[in-house]
Amino acid sequence: MTAERTRPSARIAVAMSGGVDSSVAAALLVAEGQDVLGITMDVLPSGPRSAEPIAAARAAARALGIEHVVVELREVFARLVIEPFCRAYRAGRTPNPCVECNRHIKFGALLERARELGAEWLATGHYARVGFDQARGRWTLRTGADAAKDQSYVLYGLTQEQLSRAQFPLGGMTKAEVRERARRLSLPAWERPESQQACFVGDAYGAFLERWLTDAVRPGPIVDRAGRQVGRHRGIAFYTIGQRHGLRIARGRPWYVVAIDATANRIIVGEESELRASRLRMTAVNYVSLAGLPEGGASFRAKVRSAAPAAPCTARAQGAAVTLEFTRPQRAIAPGQSAVCYDQDVVALGGVIDAAW
Repeated sequence: MTAERTRPSARIAVAMSGGVDSSVAAALLVAEGQDVLGITMDVLPSGPRSAEPIAAARAAARALGIEHVVVELREVFARLVIEPFCRAYRAGRTPNPCVECNRHIKFGALLERARELGAEWLATGHYARVGFDQARGRWTLRTGADAAKDQSYVLYGLTQEQLSRAQFPLGGMTKAEVRERARRLSLPAWERPESQQACFVGDAYGAFLERWLTDAVRPGPIVDRAGRQVGRHRGIAFYTIGQRHGLRIARGRPWYVVAIDATANRIIVGEESELRASRLRMTAVNYVSLAGLPEGGASFRAKVRSAAPAAPCTARAQGAAVTLEFTRPQRAIAPGQSAVCYDQDVVALGGVIDAAW
């Protein structure tokens, strides 16, 4: 049985981005009488995009009457998030930088700094829940109560030690309830819109790729499965498995990206049916709420990207890797994305997709 964590009495740091979710997370802990420290990580180069969220977080902390500090983490963020993100695109893969940020930055470098400042736990505005399974003797990660906002997918990389230090005050709330709480408290962020891009990319996605990935935005051929050229692409970094729009192929039927050949700088296209795969292999596996898989494998429901519905599958360990076999073929499984397995509402394990077939 998984028990919800009781709120600790020692100091709790809250990772504050200036947005409504982290602001309300801090407010809830303050309302409980906890000793709360607002902490904001500075990971972006100096400029308006760096200063604005820091100022917003500081304003929220001031409104709540809590101490606020800014922690500069630009170098470690560039090394552990931005550079792997760029390497993945150069290899023709589609990365998920939020997974790496949560594992290495928020619950890595930021938690370490928070503990140096006297905080024993780090709370964030994620829609997820953490508890302890007495039978398994392990910390468990569970989905948030708001299925539409659940963020357990991007937290699957957390270790047992990180989960033991994690707090998710919004885990039992809906987004509507969070915004209403922020409105009632007159928090500065209550009407602030949500960002849909990675924080370091912003809205100018193409400009970011052109600046950081000059070797992956070279034009090249678009070919069909037979190797016949049917068009030209802008650069492999602008494409992902399953993409249809932007191919500019005048051939009277829908074409989809079915593979990316980074070595030859080619995009391979095919029909929609070619996007279906029943199996995948994932590496860099993290057994979140489990110690491992039984010899014969185990049944779960798995997501192959954050917005995908969870689909029934069987997971089997193959050395350090894990293979998933789905009962029904899945569409557009992209290497570089993560596959995350769920046992009802518990995150069992997850890893980075290496191949699908």
